[in-house]
Amino acid sequence: MIRISQLKLPIQHDGEDIKNAAAKALKLPASRIREFNIVKKSIDARKGDVKYIYTVDILLTDSNQENEKAIMNKCRSNNITLAQSSRYSFTPSGTNPLKLRPIVVGTGPAGLFAAWLLASHGFQPLVVERGLEVQKRVEAVEHFWATNELNPQCNVQFGEGGAGTFSDGKLNTMVKDVNNRYRLVMETFVRFGAPPEILYLNKPHIGTDKLRTVVEQMRKEILRLGGEVRFGTVLSDLVVEAGRLVAVELNHKERIPCEVLVPAIGHSARDTFEMFLKRGLSLTPKAFAIGLRIEHRQSTISQSQFGQSYPLLPAADYKLTHHTQSGRGVYSFCMCPGGFVVNASSEPGHLAVNGMSNFRRDEENANSAIVVTVQPADFGSNDVLGGVAFQRKWERAAYAAGKGLIPVQLFGDLLRNKESTTLGKVVPNLKGNYTLTNLEGCLPDGVMQALKEGILAFDRKLKGFADEEALLSGVESRTSSPVRINRQEDFVSSIRGIYPCGEGAGYAGGITSAAIDGIKVFEAIANYYKPNY
Repeated sequence: MIRISQLKLPIQHDGEDIKNAAAKALKLPASRIREFNIVKKSIDARKGDVKYIYTVDILLTDSNQENEKAIMNKCRSNNITLAQSSRYSFTPSGTNPLKLRPIVVGTGPAGLFAAWLLASHGFQPLVVERGLEVQKRVEAVEHFWATNELNPQCNVQFGEGGAGTFSDGKLNTMVKDVNNRYRLVMETFVRFGAPPEILYLNKPHIGTDKLRTVVEQMRKEILRLGGEVRFGTVLSDLVVEAGRLVAVELNHKERIPCEVLVPAIGHSARDTFEMFLKRGLSLTPKAFAIGLRIEHRQSTISQSQFGQSYPLLPAADYKLTHHTQSGRGVYSFCMCPGGFVVNASSEPGHLAVNGMSNFRRDEENANSAIVVTVQPADFGSNDVLGGVAFQRKWERAAYAAGKGLIPVQLFGDLLRNKESTTLGKVVPNLKGNYTLTNLEGCLPDGVMQALKEGILAFDRKLKGFADEEALLSGVESRTSSPVRINRQEDFVSSIRGIYPCGEGAGYAGGITSAAIDGIKVFEAIANYYKPNY
């Protein structure tokens, strides 16, 4: 097949327009094109002239290698190449008998993909998850949002699908895909219920409503393949002999022999980090980011990005960065077009927020986290878990500021260090109860000053961003894990038999990269072991 990139089409177009544009690029009549497949679709809003940009694979009525090369020689364009295969391929090479089924802890993307691939290759994993299956989890979370009664074991952070289940479901990643693992992730999501367009959109997302179906179907496939999934089950202890894992304890009472453990615990399993440290697992503190959520009317963002054409286009997003005078980095994180700000707390007396969107992204407001990078030196402690204590400190401050509710403030009032008492044109679109207050004491002084400077700087890039009636809520403290569970080149930790995995282990930064890390850990296990039970 022939691949054509940089095909530009106007906002309003259809399949025939794509076909005709491809034929023109190939200098052929459209009748010579049997079919085309969209490989990539994006929007270019630069220079004020909004266009859709496509990469497509073309199958001709008389396709063969000789004809395709002749056409490419005739066109002589860097945008016309031969399509390359993008299929994931892996053949296990493990020879060491594994006498006990592996145990995967956590059903976020890292744990799900590790478990699904282990099950697909005959390993029959046991998967344990402290939260509940997705439908019961949704009920528990919605109960919390309505009543403020928190279930510490099942909430926005814990339960089937991990923290990503209550998110925008963004699937972009900076990971280079030389082994086609990213492609496997996307095709697997589609297989289990995600919209097919995620395979070609430049910035694909599933949406929290669609993602719930995907994780449920993946779990059912793990069960069909011989795996077992237990919900309401906490990994409470490890049994280690001579530097090797020999058993795990579940729910503080059940001991199960174990040779291979995949902890894909997520970034908020603070009690598990403490237990790992107690049992001698090697952990190191790592940088992350902390800040506030900001809400604008989606029409403000879309018009600023797309001009007057915005009603004809999907809800616009943004990605903004700023380097402050003090040397701190400020950036937008987890931007949710047409979405909600959600109460994402997981511990009593602490308050954390996140953002989520449904697939349609059709809510009134856009929101994102505006966060500032913090280093271990900022934590005020040399303890390995100093980052956890730092997060907890500012989550307690947010809880106090809102008296248990999400604390919200207008940006103009934050600049003047004044408690907000009335709303402007932006009405909060929140999941969870909120109160107007003053956020000034909810972050370290240096972080808050950097955040204010960043928002003002972003206004020069995105008109209306620093509107004084934009809403801020806090705190966004769970951007990534505050620790890394150290592992070697073979993906094994300092305790043999333990394969740390995903965002909670410090090796990923979102749904897709976590899923890819789960694939890598599966490969490491399958290249060393073969099931023998």
